[in-house]
Amino acid sequence: MFDVGFWELCLIGLVSLLVIGPEKLPKVARIVGFWLGKTQQVVASVKDELQEEFKEEELRQLIKEQQDKMNAMSKDLELNERAEQFLNKQNSTDDKQTDNGK
Repeated sequence: MFDVGFWELCLIGLVSLLVIGPEKLPKVARIVGFWLGKTQQVVASVKDELQEEFKEEELRQLIKEQQDKMNAMSKDLELNERAEQFLNKQNSTDDKQTDNGK
């Protein structure tokens, strides 16, 4: 997040010592540390929730794609069944006509 090195931390400590004073510095450091920790927890929590949402959305899309494929396959099967029924009817009418011709 921030690229803070050793010398930057020393400079921040020196300025805060001069501004806040040696009596209040430990208390302020604890409070700042507490809030930084809370902030990191919140950021991590939001990050996890977003990742979970993205995974859920990917799964929803995958399920929808699979459902579309299954629907297409079922339509193909219905067409095949209709074709078989039609052919069976054709064969039965052909058989009747040949029987009548005898």
